[in-house]
Amino acid sequence: MALQVELIPTGEIIRVVHPHRPCKLALGSDGVRVTMESALTARDRVGVQDFVLLENFTSEAAFIENLRRRFRENLIYTYIGPVLVSVNPYRDLQIYTRQHMERYRGVSFYEVPPHLFAVADTVYRALRTERRDQAVMISGESGAGKTEATKRLLQFYAETCPAPERGGAVRDRLLQSNPVLEAFGNAKTLRNDNSSRFGKYMDVQFDFKGAPVGGHILSYLLEKSRVVHQNHGERNFHIFYQLLEGGEEETLRRLGLERNPQSYLYLVKGQCAKVSSINDKNDWKVVRKALTVINFTEDEVEDLLSIVASVLHLGNLHFAADEESNAQVTSENQFKYLTRLLGVDGSTFREALTHRKIIAKGEELLSPLNLEQAAYARDALAKAVYSRTFTWLVGKINRSLASKDAQSPSWRSTTVLGLLDIYGFEVFQHNSFEQFCINYCNEKLQQLFIELTLKSEQEEYEAEGIAWEPVQYFNNKIICDLVEEKFKGIISILDEECLRPGEATDLTFLEKLEDTIKHHPHFLTHKLADQRTRKSLGRGEFRLLHYAGEVTYSVTGFLDKNNDLLFRNLKETMCSSENPIMSQCFDRSELSDKKRPETVATQFKMSLLQLVEILQSKEPAYIRCIKPNDAKQPGRFDEVLIRHQVKYLGLMENLRVRRAGFAYRRKYEAFLQRYKSLCPETWPTWAGRPQDGVAVLVRHLGYKPEEYKMGRTKIFIRFPKTLFATEDALEVRRQSLATKIQASWRGFHWRQKFLRVKRSAICIQSWWRGTLGRRKAAKRKWAAQTIRRLIRGFILRHAPRCPENAFFLDHVRTSFLLNLRRQLPRNVLDTSWPIPPPALREASELLRELCMKNMVWKYCRSISPEWKQQLHQKAVASEIFKGKKDNYPQSVPRLFISTRLGADEISPKVLQALGTEPIQVRHRGWRHRRPRQLLLTPNAVVIVEDAKVKQRIDYTNLTGISVSSLSDSLFVLHVQREDNKQKGDVVLQSDSYSRRLFSADRVNNININQGSITYAGGPGRDGIIDFTPGSELLITKAKNGHLAVVAPRLNSR
Repeated sequence: MALQVELIPTGEIIRVVHPHRPCKLALGSDGVRVTMESALTARDRVGVQDFVLLENFTSEAAFIENLRRRFRENLIYTYIGPVLVSVNPYRDLQIYTRQHMERYRGVSFYEVPPHLFAVADTVYRALRTERRDQAVMISGESGAGKTEATKRLLQFYAETCPAPERGGAVRDRLLQSNPVLEAFGNAKTLRNDNSSRFGKYMDVQFDFKGAPVGGHILSYLLEKSRVVHQNHGERNFHIFYQLLEGGEEETLRRLGLERNPQSYLYLVKGQCAKVSSINDKNDWKVVRKALTVINFTEDEVEDLLSIVASVLHLGNLHFAADEESNAQVTSENQFKYLTRLLGVDGSTFREALTHRKIIAKGEELLSPLNLEQAAYARDALAKAVYSRTFTWLVGKINRSLASKDAQSPSWRSTTVLGLLDIYGFEVFQHNSFEQFCINYCNEKLQQLFIELTLKSEQEEYEAEGIAWEPVQYFNNKIICDLVEEKFKGIISILDEECLRPGEATDLTFLEKLEDTIKHHPHFLTHKLADQRTRKSLGRGEFRLLHYAGEVTYSVTGFLDKNNDLLFRNLKETMCSSENPIMSQCFDRSELSDKKRPETVATQFKMSLLQLVEILQSKEPAYIRCIKPNDAKQPGRFDEVLIRHQVKYLGLMENLRVRRAGFAYRRKYEAFLQRYKSLCPETWPTWAGRPQDGVAVLVRHLGYKPEEYKMGRTKIFIRFPKTLFATEDALEVRRQSLATKIQASWRGFHWRQKFLRVKRSAICIQSWWRGTLGRRKAAKRKWAAQTIRRLIRGFILRHAPRCPENAFFLDHVRTSFLLNLRRQLPRNVLDTSWPIPPPALREASELLRELCMKNMVWKYCRSISPEWKQQLHQKAVASEIFKGKKDNYPQSVPRLFISTRLGADEISPKVLQALGTEPIQVRHRGWRHRRPRQLLLTPNAVVIVEDAKVKQRIDYTNLTGISVSSLSDSLFVLHVQREDNKQKGDVVLQSDSYSRRLFSADRVNNININQGSITYAGGPGRDGIIDFTPGSELLITKAKNGHLAVVAPRLNSR
């Protein structure tokens, strides 16, 4: 039986025990899970499952080639130590089913192939066993699968964690919060049809039993500029299109909306209202249901939709200039809907849209706005309304997810698992303020990642007693300081430029950067660059050398996006809104606060520092998502794009840090269990400590001291080639082991089968012997009883029928009838018949008579008309000749031949044609016997000679026929003569015809004479024929003138 393996989409190698059965994916009798090291035997085809095991770990080409091999085999997950690298397959691989969840549940990290569920389960088990908060950080480009990974993690915890005591409400709200946040925070971009336009950090709270009991969400840097502007080929946030496509007619009528997205200015700038891969109508149903699950009332849903509709109406609000070039609202219909939906006073709102309130020396002044300023104020209001509504929505979801048992003592024993889904490093053709903030965020996270990775490495080394070797790596703290340092950082300079009096522009901000940080090695502008570099830098751009590479930013819009100003009178109008959500979004305390609000960059920096502090308090796990191509096509591997992401995700730096020490480490128990067959001293079992067994094993394998280190609980192997050589040796060893195991198994299997068969045979034999004995005893008993009854019956056989002789009498009758059935007569001539017992004599005669009648009836039904005529003639002949004619018995078997002719058929030609058997005729004289032909017609007998009619005798003139009793074949036809001129009687000799004349019509007298026959020879001349028996036939004329016939006697009577 050969060893067969199968590779499944998760990268798991399964041994097939029975080649004709389907491969089992879980543990059981039909399949055996093979640990992660087993995939090393197929590394030339599917690559290695951990990049740490790459031989040339410093080569980016080797890194990408390993990714390519695994992607080609639909193996989308690969490790870098504890870090999971995920490549978006752009299709469903069926690797997230309940069966896969169970396979990864409760299994050690390296006992299974790389998978998202392996990370999820490891984090969850650490959370429960170590009672320490955990965090999973998911990063990558837009379209790399971050949002999908977050949803799969939540799905895993929802399916595998124990249900809380109060039911699954919290679990359902955790899952249903995603569709709502995606609707309000995701949009279609050039790179992704469902791109998250905000950063999200979600805390999931677990009780001491491991059941989810609460949650909390933090959002970062919503791309609110998308509300008023989209690039070509992109869309606004999903919720606008979902409302228009899926909203009920009554709802749209109340909100004053049309179903056509082309009717709204904020939805047409990207010229991509319809997307084939997005079903807005179905998504609306999902969102509507999710809002109900997370405790939205109908009034809150109506208020929320009113705000969404108001943003669309704001986009269609137009202005016109009056005589003084001041802006005036012209879209009265849109304005009426806005005032109703936002719940604001119409005149106050109109004034706020066209005027700006300025407070100077304690006095309030209204400054009219021109068309450009009014459009800016309108767009700023739309962005503020939407972004604050999004913040309120996140708060509403948090209140729904909050643990209801916060006051109970067990609440303090809860642990938290954080999920960070945040944008990856972004480098576009034109990079602006948003990309600057995003890349600053990635710098901070990369700094944290390297620090935590080095920290965990160092802690593991110290715990194992291995000397820590300092690792050289790029410390990006210098870049983080360049951005966030007080007074000298880019954010501080940007804020200062936004707050200073006078005309501050984007270019003055750039000039101040050049003056302040011109000597920084990671900062460059057109003015500071050399002649060659200036060709790639515009005058309004600056370049930062990030950890992942150079990024050029355009300063256009930096000040406006950082200020994000909303005119005071617009704030006042919104604070007086009757819409409950708007009144919560715009707090009146803002109006009384004299302090200038913090800029967007400062707010983002503070929230980012808070996020870093949160992550530092937790045990981190990392998932790096990679997008294989920009066309979203399955199976397509764009090497240039992937190299770009590998660089910007810092994967090579991560690998280099991980490989700075030892490439492979395992617990002594696991290492010994796997490789013990390579050493005779450790195979098949090792009785001592696992550490000692590993020491013996590595000595036998010939490990050099520089290739490995022995820790307190683990063995550390420095080079992958050492592990590969060990794994290859194990593969060779397995062949011989497999043969031995198969031989032992076959022997054991067939021995057990033989024993089972033997036991079965003994059981069957004993049962059969018992059955046969019982049958034999029963048969003997029956025989004895039968014989006893027969003897008793035989003794009383002549007595009247009684119980003692009834059985015997019945047996005798039955035997007679059965014997009769076997010996019935075969035909009517068979006269045999069994002798019946006295009691059945009468019945026997009746049966014999019935049997004879039945045979006669059957015989009569079977004969043909021709045969019936023959039998009739035979019966007549028998009546005439039987017992009288000596040669009659010899004539019985011979059939009568019907050769009679009609009177009109006698002609010379017919007579010549019918010449067959000669007839001897003695006519008048005895000396001459001539051959004649005797023809019998229906009316007469004709004698023919040489085709001439010599004599015709009508049947009316035929008075009789005389024959002798001997076998002489002579007969005499007696003819009636009316006068002497007529011829006399005819004497004939014929063996063929003399027996048939009796059938001639009108023959009244047939005489059989024993001594002599008298016949009339002619007129007055009578003759006599004397017959005597002899030895042979002889016809002569006697001396007395008689005709003497000597004939042999064939039968004595």
